[in-house]
Amino acid sequence: MSLQAPETRIVDKFRVACDGSEGALGHPRVWLQIPRDTGWVECGYCDCRFIHKDFKDKV
Repeated sequence: MSLQAPETRIVDKFRVACDGSEGALGHPRVWLQIPRDTGWVECGYCDCRFIHKDFKDKV
């Protein structure tokens, strides 16, 4: 059994919300702060990675 790779989203803000994107099958909405030194953050619920657009070629 192989695991599905976590989703990666390119965003234009350093503060993002994640709710699992699956409607009722998602998870509680959480707000995540992308650190300005690394340019990315991962959701603790679904492992979705958010990358700020200024860092998309650096991560």
